[in-house]
Amino acid sequence: MDPQTIKVLATAGAIVGGTMVPAAAIAFIGAKALEAIGRNPEAAAKVQTAMILAIAFAEAIAIYALVVALII
Repeated sequence: MDPQTIKVLATAGAIVGGTMVPAAAIAFIGAKALEAIGRNPEAAAKVQTAMILAIAFAEAIAIYALVVALII
């Protein structure tokens, strides 16, 4: 393989890994937050705040992957 092909494959791998993992994490966070709200509806505001913060951190990983893909 030539270096250009390796570069394209590395970029594709960074994009795929950097989008699939945070997407799964966000889905898991949302599901667990809904379960927690379902068990204790009075704590919905606190759970929602923590959920949004956790989703923001998970989304930051996708942004890091985008930066790595652009650098490659």
